[in-house]
Amino acid sequence: MADFDTVVKTRRSVRQYLPTPVPRDVMTKVLDAAQHAPSNCNTQPWQVHILSDEAKDTFSRLITAAYDAGVDTKDFSFAVADYDATYKARARAQGAAYYQALGIPRDDTDRRQDGLRRNLSFFGAPHVALLFAPSVGDNVRVAADIGMYAQTFLLSLVANGLSGVPQTMLGSYAEQARTLLGLPPEMKLLFGISFGYPDTEHPAARYNIGRIPLSHSIVHHSAL
Repeated sequence: MADFDTVVKTRRSVRQYLPTPVPRDVMTKVLDAAQHAPSNCNTQPWQVHILSDEAKDTFSRLITAAYDAGVDTKDFSFAVADYDATYKARARAQGAAYYQALGIPRDDTDRRQDGLRRNLSFFGAPHVALLFAPSVGDNVRVAADIGMYAQTFLLSLVANGLSGVPQTMLGSYAEQARTLLGLPPEMKLLFGISFGYPDTEHPAARYNIGRIPLSHSIVHHSAL
């Protein structure tokens, strides 16, 4: 078990995995730790559906067909274009670093499209966790709970020698996920996390874009 500082600072969104399945006892250990995530009033509203093997492949086929048909069934709106200039620039920097790591030039639209489509096959990961929550009010508090669960899950993966990548794009296929899993419409899909053993030889698993300085995010107050 790595120390906390190492776990936090070595966690990254890995976008290439080995096909090796995660043993059930290891997965249970990861999930047991994630279950201790905080939530508003200890409501623990997350419902996590883990797809492996045929279930994962079926979901991949469904969302690939939806993507090719231009179908979008997301429960929550999201577009990088909605950010202001500061945050939009950070998103673009991440995309640029990713495609540069893959050796894809900015003007190679076909290969960039292929890079985007890798989301639909979960970057080769043997498992994908779909994070659902019940619709409550404006959903902000519940979404925050899912975020706290997801971060705990991601850190637990790293602590156990695994990696994961949160995929907002998977949230664009909420209806396909509900239909496949037999879930009611009130269960809302925020996003998915593909996970497994990282392919450390692949550039998509090695690149790192770093973080902004603390001074850009933190403001200390001792008197007002």
